[in-house]
Amino acid sequence: MAEANPPRGKMRFRRNAISFPGSLHLVLVLRPTNFLQRTFTDIGFRFSQEDFMLKLPVVMLSSVSDLLTYIDDKQLTPELGGTLQYCHSEWIIFRNAIENFAVTVKEMAQMLQSFGTELAETELPDDIPSIENILAIRAERYHLLKNDITAVTKEGRILLTNLEVPSTGEAVRSSLECHQHISGDWQTINKLLAQVHDMETAFDGFWEKHQLKMEQYLQLWRFEQDFQELVTQVEFLLNQQAELGDITGNLAQIKQKIKKIDILDEKSQELLSKARFVILHGHKLASNHHYALDLICQRCNELRYLSDILVNEIRAKRIQLSRTFKMHKLLQQARQCCDEGEHLLANQEADKFQSKEDVQKALQDIENFLQVAVPFISYDAETLQYEFDVLLSPELKAQMQTVQLKLENIRSIFENQQAGFKNLKDDKHKRPIQFVVPTSENLMRPRTFFSSKHVAHNCQEKRNSDQPCSLDNDNSLEILKKHVLNELIQTERAYVQELFSVLLGYRAEMDNPQMFDLMPPLLRNKKDVLFGNMEEIYEFHNNIFMSSLENCSNAPERVGPCFLQRKDDFQMYAKYCQNKPQSEIIWRKYSECAFFRECQRKLNHRLGLDSYLLKPVQRITKYQLLLKELLKYSKDCEGSTQLKEALDTMLELLKSVNDSMHQIAINGYVGNLNELGKMIIQGGFSVWIGHRKGATKMKDFARFKAMQRHLFLYEKAVVFCKRRVESGEGADRYPSYSFKHCLKMEEVGITEFVKGDNRKFEIWYGEKEEIYIIQAPNIDVKMLWLKEIRNLLLKQQELVTGKFKHKCSTWRIWTQMSPPAESPAVPAKCSSSYFYRTCDNNEDDKTPVVSMMHQINILEALTLMK
Repeated sequence: MAEANPPRGKMRFRRNAISFPGSLHLVLVLRPTNFLQRTFTDIGFRFSQEDFMLKLPVVMLSSVSDLLTYIDDKQLTPELGGTLQYCHSEWIIFRNAIENFAVTVKEMAQMLQSFGTELAETELPDDIPSIENILAIRAERYHLLKNDITAVTKEGRILLTNLEVPSTGEAVRSSLECHQHISGDWQTINKLLAQVHDMETAFDGFWEKHQLKMEQYLQLWRFEQDFQELVTQVEFLLNQQAELGDITGNLAQIKQKIKKIDILDEKSQELLSKARFVILHGHKLASNHHYALDLICQRCNELRYLSDILVNEIRAKRIQLSRTFKMHKLLQQARQCCDEGEHLLANQEADKFQSKEDVQKALQDIENFLQVAVPFISYDAETLQYEFDVLLSPELKAQMQTVQLKLENIRSIFENQQAGFKNLKDDKHKRPIQFVVPTSENLMRPRTFFSSKHVAHNCQEKRNSDQPCSLDNDNSLEILKKHVLNELIQTERAYVQELFSVLLGYRAEMDNPQMFDLMPPLLRNKKDVLFGNMEEIYEFHNNIFMSSLENCSNAPERVGPCFLQRKDDFQMYAKYCQNKPQSEIIWRKYSECAFFRECQRKLNHRLGLDSYLLKPVQRITKYQLLLKELLKYSKDCEGSTQLKEALDTMLELLKSVNDSMHQIAINGYVGNLNELGKMIIQGGFSVWIGHRKGATKMKDFARFKAMQRHLFLYEKAVVFCKRRVESGEGADRYPSYSFKHCLKMEEVGITEFVKGDNRKFEIWYGEKEEIYIIQAPNIDVKMLWLKEIRNLLLKQQELVTGKFKHKCSTWRIWTQMSPPAESPAVPAKCSSSYFYRTCDNNEDDKTPVVSMMHQINILEALTLMK
């Protein structure tokens, strides 16, 4: 149905055709009542009928009453002659409200879905505060969404109330036509409310499960945190218990360890209470059907296991310490018993036993002592050994055996004296009785008993000092060791500071143009010779060695490794010492120049530069003294082995430096002395030279005057030199040698003893038939040289046997005691006897062993220059 206005009606019909929910079957057109409008309508329909009709039948109505023929009056509004009560504005309001409500429900569903996805996909943190924060934020968002759902539900119910049909019959009959058209809207609202209710129910169920899981997750993290804290504390106590470790020591040390184990036991009891509480908490979580049930049960078992280990370890350590304490107590009481027995024996002097009453009193004293000493004297050694075998260290075993032996000796002595007293008691003749005081051999003691006063004083002193003696000695050694270590570190700092002042105040000033006027021209290019490699030494000590020593301030056991790890770096001192003679020549030549006086004034040094140039030499000799002192106070301590190796290394370094100083003083040798290998030893000797050709006898050597020669023993040769006597300053510190002979070790043989003087030995050269009789300053020097030569010859023999076995028969190494008229045949096999002989047929084959001696006379002379 449309108005009879073709242009406007045409567009309206097209819109209605598109938006109308059903199919159009008939179009009713109500013509206007006005004549002109009616005429224009008829004309318009004629010309546009095909486009307007849209292929549908169209009925033209002349009046409103004609509508009743096609439409019931109940479906028409009053203005069209019907009875339908309809308000279009009200319909629009309801329609907008319904559509807005539908959109709100859709948005609510999307918000709930988005919130659920976020909860499911967000990764949870691994710390308790963050978990609590997330749980609070999510709970707050849940309540906000819950409030939104409540508001939407309230809105829908209001709409539903406004659209509901009256429930009474009269109201239905009177307004059925008014409300019939909104019944579809009511059903729509009702369905949307049902949808909202379903969403709310599902959301509440999801949140309940999520909240439970989050709370369980938080509970699990709190449980895990408590578990980890307890495990850390248990492991800490176990480590403290393990640090007690060794149960050896004296009585005071064992007491101290027992106090520590008591403190650990108290701490462990508190810890075990916490552990039981955590285990109970874990069981409670498991009973509440926690999702991590297996993990919680595993943690509870681990905690229970660690608690048992802690209890058992502390109990076992307490038992061991108690038994060790008991053992020390028994030893102390046994020693006291021995002291009392010695005191009693010492008091039984001859002048006291002049009557039977005195004898009776002495006999009673012995019986009283034996009665008191019965627990110790009658103790079964095997039972004691079996009872304490696990705890006995070698030291304790030795102490126990010594004490048992003393107790047995004392018992034997007392039984003998007791028998003697009983015999004397029945003797009718009264005479002085003399007793022999037991000696140190009888009682296994390192002293004898002189008088009763002396013994009583010693026994009382021993009782009073038996316990703290060892501890006091240990403390004294620690104090002395700390003192030596502090001296080592403090002197190292002072040494580095002195080197820095010399390099900055002297060496760097030689490049200062402002100081050129005070410096002789020839001195400007001599700084590398004057200072040597002092800069290299300073860099090593300042950047490396000093910091390493400072790290040992609280750990003396690290001093040895500190020196050993850098032993190769100390070789730079050999270079410095070898340059020292040239440096002193330059200093003596230019020491009075104004440049050195000005530098000394700026530095405010009391001593001249030469004293500071001597510092590296003094320092390298000082190390071995400090290490020796430190080793003396570190016997049987941790790191003592490395400390001994460090001392040997520094002594070997001093020997090497000293030998190198001698080597560079050799003049006239054609070739490179370094090709002869490492210098083993050097020293001055008296030498006679002879030849085996002819009938030369040993006694003929005595007619020749001895030559003073300085011998250098290398790995591959023996070098003979003559020491030159030079005058001038420094000649006593720096020797000079003229080369004379060189004997290859592969052709050398020795005879260890020469008749006439036990300081002599013989070196002979195989094919050249040369004999050198060497007289050492003393027997110790001789034995040292023989030992080193023997070692080199044995190494030479091993080389010959290993690499040139097929040529062994070509070697001719003579070993006779005295030179024969003809050379003996070379044996088929090489043996040590063909390299050397210790004596002739009339002397015993015995060679004493002399320990290594380190010659540092050059360095000592340098250090004593001032």
